[in-house]
Amino acid sequence: MRITHGFTPLGTPHAVTIGNFDGLHLGHQAMLARLQDVARARGLPSCVLSFEPHPREFFTPEQAPARLSSLREKAECLQQLGIDRLHVFRFDRAFSALSAGAFIEQVLGRTLQARYVLVGDDFRYGAKRTGDFALLKQAGESLGFDAEFLPTVEVAGERASSTAVRQALAAGALEHAARLLGRPYSISGRVVHGDKLGRDIGFPTANIQLKHNRPPLQGIFAVEINGLDGGPLPGAASLGKRPTVKNPDAVPVLEAHLFDFDADIYGRRVRVDFLHKLRDEAKYPDLDSLVAQIRRDVDNAKHFLKQRHARL
Repeated sequence: MRITHGFTPLGTPHAVTIGNFDGLHLGHQAMLARLQDVARARGLPSCVLSFEPHPREFFTPEQAPARLSSLREKAECLQQLGIDRLHVFRFDRAFSALSAGAFIEQVLGRTLQARYVLVGDDFRYGAKRTGDFALLKQAGESLGFDAEFLPTVEVAGERASSTAVRQALAAGALEHAARLLGRPYSISGRVVHGDKLGRDIGFPTANIQLKHNRPPLQGIFAVEINGLDGGPLPGAASLGKRPTVKNPDAVPVLEAHLFDFDADIYGRRVRVDFLHKLRDEAKYPDLDSLVAQIRRDVDNAKHFLKQRHARL
């Protein structure tokens, strides 16, 4: 998959879909499947048009929703799904000021040379979100592309959306989030050096670098770690501010303890699949109390993973 940026014309006609695609849930996957079907039928490469940062992060950063996926995670998932190109526009003040007509002409027409454009049924674009599907379809007739919208995708009667996934993760309902995503929720990152506290207390952990300081879930989890030899590897993970050993203003940290594992993995890129929430974070009076709780967490995670594997 190719990744391109900005207003430089691509030089090749494309079948295009547009959106933030945060989390790439089943609704997004249905759009991508439709895009690829049309692209193959017309002999066009498939292209996902997305934005960085998320428009709500640009306009209201303090109120913007927690990210489900980083740009790199999104790109990795799109590649796995067989998309030919990801084209990213930097969402800044100048881009946000484009009128709906200018967005269609400059982005879809001149830059992407769109011949087919697929959007969600609630898609809005252009300054002050004035553009709608009717305008897109009308403009396509003059610029040479067909426009189509895909209705909402429902999972067990619920609209599959990034908001629904965030709500499920925040509530600790990981199994429900996985149903909306079509896979377990995961975070990918490079293993970096931490403060080595886990090793000192008998539970060494892999400290996984986070790209955003507002993860959509926090707590203690049963997990599987992918990207290492012999994976997926079972483990227990903590994602949060570690209130027993850090102050309340500390940035969140993702630490994963891999069961029966002893290898140097610093610098390796891994993916942590969150399978079940064990509990919320808690502050303990001393390290001995914390260690005793970690021991219970590890036992509980092993018990959950053993039962899960027996069901599969």
